[in-house]
Amino acid sequence: MTRLAQQPWLTSTASRSLLAALAGAGATPRFVGGCVRDGLLGRASKDLDIAIDQAPEDSMALLETAGIKVIPTGLKHGTITALAEGQHFEITTLRVDVETFGRHAKVAFTDDWQEDAARRDFTINAIYADRDGQIYDPVGGQADLAAGRVCFVGDAAQRIEEDKLRILRFFRFFALFGRGEPDRGALAACTAAAPGIAGLSGERVRDETFKLLAAADPLPSLQLMAEAHVLQQILPDGFDLERLARTDGDPLRRLSAIATTGAAAIAERLRLSNKQTGRLGFLMAPPANLSADITRPSLRQLLYDHGAEGIGDLALQQGLPELLPRIDEAKPPPFPLKGSDALALGMRPGPNVGQKLRALEEAWRADDFVASRDQLLAELARRK
Repeated sequence: MTRLAQQPWLTSTASRSLLAALAGAGATPRFVGGCVRDGLLGRASKDLDIAIDQAPEDSMALLETAGIKVIPTGLKHGTITALAEGQHFEITTLRVDVETFGRHAKVAFTDDWQEDAARRDFTINAIYADRDGQIYDPVGGQADLAAGRVCFVGDAAQRIEEDKLRILRFFRFFALFGRGEPDRGALAACTAAAPGIAGLSGERVRDETFKLLAAADPLPSLQLMAEAHVLQQILPDGFDLERLARTDGDPLRRLSAIATTGAAAIAERLRLSNKQTGRLGFLMAPPANLSADITRPSLRQLLYDHGAEGIGDLALQQGLPELLPRIDEAKPPPFPLKGSDALALGMRPGPNVGQKLRALEEAWRADDFVASRDQLLAELARRK
């Protein structure tokens, strides 16, 4: 039988004490999902999920007796969260779905590990490991992981019908773990169910989309999404995947690179924050195209109007990281005069003050921000 190579999260004192407490009444706690999958690949993992064959109330009592803090985060679904030595552990009783409706499901608890595995989305997420690292793999997830296959547990169409978000999760996991040709049955089921994405909340679509775009190389998955008419559900106003290559790994910059139009609609559909909405709009309709040989005065003009953060964002989106040191060096100073300076010179309050200051600011900008505050005050006094 396979044994998981020692992982920090498996051998830590927090994990050891927590697993010992959970097993105090004879139950079998096992790590499951991402941490086991990533551990088999030699990747680090912070999200620690545990499956256990005992009622959540019993698990809570055992942990509290051991002095471990417990939060009943999803008690009716069998889930509690334990906090040990600063690490969160999500602990869920083995369960079967009695009725499913999107993100939520009516569940029944069980002590059958095969039934628990059968309700999970992908085989690679249904691999378990006990406290000694012994692997329990009831649906063949380990072989699929080794081969770079992303396969639904059981019937793909049924798994998707239970939760349409699994369409996007399929493409995300293919971007992270897939190799070669995708599972054709899974791809066909995703294609058939693609219109159902419209019924998902914007937050859930955004989170999955951003996780996919953060993958080292999301392009093959995005191409598959386009072929399956899934990407069109997210970017209905158009996209150009060829523009992805020049952009770094930031998800929003990648989104702005491939989306060809409709920034406001995308922001609304994905429920972006105000800051994200502003970034997306700026990157999709930039004030100018940067180039590696942009002159310093031209760069300073852009920086004055749009700030170093915005222009730095644009440089990375356009594949010009070499501009970042120049952006940092070329930042112009803020305009050093205010209305109070004009009044102190004896100018009367009114529109004339703003007009004089704006004209002086434009002349200062045109001269590459060279004049000092004293020089500008002298010029303002001359013009009053």
